[in-house]
Amino acid sequence: MHEAILYERLEDGSVRCSLCSFRCRIPDGGWGNCRVRYNRGGVLSSVVYGRLIARHMDPIEKKPLYHFLPGTLSYSIATPGCNFRCSFCQNWQISQPDPDTAFERISYVKPEEVVRRAVAGGAHSISYTYTEPTIFMEYALDCARLAKDEGLRNVFVTNGFQTPEAIEKMRGLIDAANVDLKAFSDEFYRTRCKARLEPVLEAIRCMVQAGMHIEVTTLVIPGLNDSPEQLRGIAEFLAGLSTDLPWHISRFHPDYKETHLSPTPISTLKQAAAFGKEAGLKYIYLGNVLIEEGRDTCCPSCGKVLIERRGFGWTVVNIKEPKCPSCGADIPVVLAS
Repeated sequence: MHEAILYERLEDGSVRCSLCSFRCRIPDGGWGNCRVRYNRGGVLSSVVYGRLIARHMDPIEKKPLYHFLPGTLSYSIATPGCNFRCSFCQNWQISQPDPDTAFERISYVKPEEVVRRAVAGGAHSISYTYTEPTIFMEYALDCARLAKDEGLRNVFVTNGFQTPEAIEKMRGLIDAANVDLKAFSDEFYRTRCKARLEPVLEAIRCMVQAGMHIEVTTLVIPGLNDSPEQLRGIAEFLAGLSTDLPWHISRFHPDYKETHLSPTPISTLKQAAAFGKEAGLKYIYLGNVLIEEGRDTCCPSCGKVLIERRGFGWTVVNIKEPKCPSCGADIPVVLAS
């Protein structure tokens, strides 16, 4: 076990965790809501520090991040566990473990080894992804510090339920994040994710203020979060932060506890994109679909194609600086050096 960050000891032997917005009060011998943080005698520990259940070299576009180091590879890692209980989770086999048995056969990987493999594989960044990286924050930040020394960037792919205190810990170490804004309904968050909406909105605000590169993804699920009111609400919230903020609108495919639902109609995705344009968002992308529109990054001023994409494995970057070569407009993109 590895002692956790961001907790306080209470008089009765319990502890208060301040890593995510559940702010769990955990009794001695008890688990946090994430089921990977354990109170042993008033000391809160992470049981997944260094216990990697997934390690892959991915295109950065798979996160998805389209405006951060486009065309590069990101070494992607995850431990088991999540603080959400999403009924539609596509990685539920590793995100919803039984804490009594899930970690026994997972070998330990030092942070130094993560960085070594990232460098050896030609990655420009390390992504903490697949499950919720907040629940292995201690390990992610230790890896991130070493990655910085090697000139690598660090990425969170997250549900955005961090506390402001956790985001402050991430400042200067986590360079970019793709945040899942799953709906614009607190009822949806409570019933489908066992969480709440407002902390996610506040975390996105805090990450923007902390200077991180932020992109947002919404998985559009038929009958659950696809109403015009919800889609407009998300679009207007994001535009209120910045019209330059990229919004990824992704197609749902039945999984986990929602296998009775149908895949999202393409027309619904296009309607969501139209709401985004009405709100003033300049960069809107369609995901999990094999159609030509909604893939490329175009200049919002003159329409020139700046970054071309074909799936996750083919990206052509047609700019050498964050400006349109045709009209000179500034483009909010972080390019690889």
